[in-house]
Amino acid sequence: FVPHQVEILDWKTKKQLCFLDKVEPNATIREIRLMVHKLYPQWYPARQSIKLDPKGKSLRNEEILQHLPVGTTATLYFKDLGPQIGWTTVFLIEYTGPLFIYFLFYFRMPFVYGLDERFTSSPHPVVNLACICHSFHYIKRLIETVFVHRFSHGTMPLRNIVKNCLYYWGFAAWLAYYINHPLYTPPSYGKKQINFAVIMFLLCEAGNFSIHVALSDLRRNGSKTRKIPYPTKNPFTWLFFFVSCPNYTYEVGTWISFTVMTQCVPVGLFTLLCFIQMTIWAKDKHCTYLREFKDYPSLRMPIIPFLL
Repeated sequence: FVPHQVEILDWKTKKQLCFLDKVEPNATIREIRLMVHKLYPQWYPARQSIKLDPKGKSLRNEEILQHLPVGTTATLYFKDLGPQIGWTTVFLIEYTGPLFIYFLFYFRMPFVYGLDERFTSSPHPVVNLACICHSFHYIKRLIETVFVHRFSHGTMPLRNIVKNCLYYWGFAAWLAYYINHPLYTPPSYGKKQINFAVIMFLLCEAGNFSIHVALSDLRRNGSKTRKIPYPTKNPFTWLFFFVSCPNYTYEVGTWISFTVMTQCVPVGLFTLLCFIQMTIWAKDKHCTYLREFKDYPSLRMPIIPFLL
């Protein structure tokens, strides 16, 4: 093996940060990140983005130097991603907030609606049901975060958590304010509408959980190799026959069901934003699958069977 020489340049200024001599050809990007970390202790591996091109995508940890389109003298570009935070911690913070914020409105704290007698009266039964469903959704997410999810990227920029929390926590407060308001009016079609919505909600939650378990099983034993997800014996996973990201399909279905159950405009707007964001994520993941796997099932769409 001929040792490689690796020049690390700043992605923006193109100035040389370091020159790594006698690097093994089978060295991984993770090992190169560790070498940079030794020279610059403030840049721990998780906050480093190593690229082949200044405007290109960050190289994955498991990629091997000799398999990259470089010669024995390689030029790589470095970008500081800033302070990082683990995805598990991110999700725990994001999902714990809505769970407790919702209760502030459900229990009608005096500082929320006031002390007027009519503002402390018993809520309509659907309000209790909505609280149970909302709580169940976020408790499920917390359980999945701890016991199910396996993250391909271990961290995210610390600054993003503020934006994410504003989104989840802010919407939780907005939804809860209207659903638990003393002047809230129940759905137009009464029990039939509520019961139908609850059944759909539970089915979508079960489907979402099933997909997360199936995706987690693809990465047993800590494997980070990307694989094509396929349906299993679990009927909820059969949506993989038609879409690349059925977890997003079920997630949108959950919020559509919650919208029907509560017949509340803020919930509908939140559902619409969820659908838009998840469609973007699904299209991106679908394109990644198509790019990486030549035998990827042609029938699949990103998020909605046969349509989108």
